[in-house]
Amino acid sequence: MADVDLVVVGAGLAGLAAARHAVAQGSSVVVLEARDRVGGRTLNEEVGPAHPGKVVEVGGQWVGPTQHRLVELARELGVETFTTYDEGESIIEWKGSLRRYKGVVPRINPLILLDYEQARRRLDRLAKTVPAETPWTAPNARELDSQTFHTWLQKVCRTSGGRMFFEFICEAVWAAEPADVSLLHVLFYVRSAGGWDDLISTEGGAQESRFVGGSQRIALRMAEELGDDVVRLSTPVRSIAWDDDGVTVEDVRARRVIVALPPTLTSRIAYSPALPGYRDQLTQRMPQGTVWKCMAVYPEPFWRAEGLNGFGTSDTGPVRLTYDNSPPDGTPGVLLGFLEGEFARKAGLMSHAERRAAVLGVFGRLFGERALAPERYIEKSWAEEEWTRGCYGCSMTTGGWTSFGPALRDPIGPIHWAGAETATIWNGYMDGALRSGERAAAEALRAIAESPNVRAAVS
Repeated sequence: MADVDLVVVGAGLAGLAAARHAVAQGSSVVVLEARDRVGGRTLNEEVGPAHPGKVVEVGGQWVGPTQHRLVELARELGVETFTTYDEGESIIEWKGSLRRYKGVVPRINPLILLDYEQARRRLDRLAKTVPAETPWTAPNARELDSQTFHTWLQKVCRTSGGRMFFEFICEAVWAAEPADVSLLHVLFYVRSAGGWDDLISTEGGAQESRFVGGSQRIALRMAEELGDDVVRLSTPVRSIAWDDDGVTVEDVRARRVIVALPPTLTSRIAYSPALPGYRDQLTQRMPQGTVWKCMAVYPEPFWRAEGLNGFGTSDTGPVRLTYDNSPPDGTPGVLLGFLEGEFARKAGLMSHAERRAAVLGVFGRLFGERALAPERYIEKSWAEEEWTRGCYGCSMTTGGWTSFGPALRDPIGPIHWAGAETATIWNGYMDGALRSGERAAAEALRAIAESPNVRAAVS
């Protein structure tokens, strides 16, 4: 006899969405979470004692207008959004000088901008040929999957500046370098988001809005709905045993299990019987990205008075992108900067003081001397987190999709897979995480309905 119908491993957005869907269908569920909190890669951080009740997010934070499932759930849970600050001019550090500009196009050599645009259009056209459900069936899938994004950029871009812009964006989206990522994976990812500009834009794109009170509130509200008897914290899952009659996850017996973790972490669980090599070989090709999310807190967003919106880019680094990350009322002022890809890997070898100095050095170059003296500095590396080991999500290395793609979502016995990395719409994003959890729950419940011989003791 099973204790419950369904056990879910992981109380991030995917796991909580799966549990919520199953409970709504009348099924009994237990969620096991290794951390002492819910939310996975969403995490709110208090700004500091000088600003009680104000938070920033050290994990995922933005929502775009086409991320319909996330928008819908936030509204349902009573979590409001506000627009990312975007008034005034942006700034770019390019070849040793600072240039201010309005809109989305910086004032640099027009030949570079034309080069970028022609490559972007080719990328979008290619992405439309890749089925989001089955990227490995795309025309010329093997050829696309046999080259890195870097290789393709070397062929397509005519200027080093054009290639550098794509390098910026690759680091910003995947927290990895173009040489790390399969071209087919880039195309799939673009397709899952709806287009290249949907991924990278603020207005109308993935960075358009933020959540009042922090994105982790969505996970906290879902967990509150489910209750403490469903969501069990500080319970790492190290083993899963299964047979024809169901599955045992730690001390819980269930009819089915949903593992809602990044793919690379799913292979760190001991399975009995062992998972097929086909599945394990897949997870070896899906490394997590490397990023440090760094914020400096000031009494006020002084850059706004100077006509700047806080968005900055630098060809020098180590911070490549900055945003105004201040709370909805604009107090205190918060500058956000990302160390991503190779810059983040090197930063992981630095001391805290060295990283702080490097980050504030970029803030100072972009926004002036006042940026060098924040009242507080906050940083977070998800690569250091035992139960995450990287962010924002994962990328697929060359050959991964065409050799092992079906293993990403196909169930194995009573084991089902969820997580943002398994989504076909907004893969790697909070919206994709929610969709993946609901998809996996529906899949598991269908399997339970087709196997009435395995009955739960609790219903």
